[in-house]
Amino acid sequence: MKKIIASAAVLAVAGPTYAQEISLKPVAEARLRYEHVDQDGLPQDADALTMRARAGLIATSGALSASVVGQGTLALIDRYYDGVNGAATRPIVADPENIALYIAQLQYKTKAVTLTGGRQKIALDDERFVGNVAFRDNAQTFDAVRAEWAPAKGLKLDVAYAWSVRTIWGFQGKGARQQAVSGDNILANLSYVTPVGTLTGFGYMVDQDEAATQGFRMSSQTYGVRLAGSRQLSKVAKLSYQFSYARQSDHHRNPNDYSADYWLADATLDFSGWKLNAGYEVLGASSGAALTSFQTPLGTNFKFQGWADKFLVTPANGVRDLYVGGGYGWKQVGPMTGVALAATWHRFDSDRLDLHYGNEWNLIASAKVKKTALSVRYAHYDAKAMATDTDKLWLQADWAI
Repeated sequence: MKKIIASAAVLAVAGPTYAQEISLKPVAEARLRYEHVDQDGLPQDADALTMRARAGLIATSGALSASVVGQGTLALIDRYYDGVNGAATRPIVADPENIALYIAQLQYKTKAVTLTGGRQKIALDDERFVGNVAFRDNAQTFDAVRAEWAPAKGLKLDVAYAWSVRTIWGFQGKGARQQAVSGDNILANLSYVTPVGTLTGFGYMVDQDEAATQGFRMSSQTYGVRLAGSRQLSKVAKLSYQFSYARQSDHHRNPNDYSADYWLADATLDFSGWKLNAGYEVLGASSGAALTSFQTPLGTNFKFQGWADKFLVTPANGVRDLYVGGGYGWKQVGPMTGVALAATWHRFDSDRLDLHYGNEWNLIASAKVKKTALSVRYAHYDAKAMATDTDKLWLQADWAI
């Protein structure tokens, strides 16, 4: 009850409102995805055909809105280990069957202030540290109150307090993979638009207040800075770039006394339909006595360090990811729009002990036909000093009104 009152209290500062016409907007989304995984060391492959549907309503009256969205995930072919059910003799496909309240929020929004309370999506910057994990069927949301304030042009303060993280494991979550992880999480961003890009200072105090989730070892405090911008080089060429640095240490009941660094340098060149990308990302090993490393338990980790998901939890010796990629896109090919082909190569090494973990190729083809987005993905991980050789294939269709 206290949490519900806290959500409502955030919106109360909006002051008195006047009767206005209420507009209603339906929410409807559907996803069909086939995922195949062949992983050395396991006697059987994984085959998962899942269907995910979301439906809800957004009611808006002036600056106030209320959103309610439910979701359900069904396994049409369930020859896989979903992380909470099934035989671990097959590779994991982290899409358990589920039915849940996905979004239930109240929001007050003006040009300068946005206040949100309830179950909501929170995706900050590139989602490296805080994200929605939208690739997984059940995604990740937060029971939280959030305030966004833009007091001047180019300046924005974004602060959220989340008391529960609703994970991708759904209502069947158990053990180390809980349905929800409670804790006092504080997520703060202060950004300013400069001539060279958006400069952001951030602080994330993550409180994973459940012994089942790695014995409190994922609780941390992270402080850092990020610069993201772009430059038009010519009429047909644009350079985009981002640089990040962060320092992480133990927090709350984490039993490890540690500190570790994070670095990212990334650049993308777009010209005449081509896109070339290169970067270097480091999730460092600890400098303390504890054998641990920089962790991102609230991030959209699928987006980083390869789609084979070998580094969702950073190894104790840290990880360094050198990657290069390229692709080409067409505005329209027949009935399809936004057609794109891309490939990325990763080399993974440890931050400590000079280990070469392995290499990975990621390939994707994507397009859109009216309201349906189509994609084919492939990942091949070539193991050296960590994990085992793994091949993954995805066929996916997403539709939304």
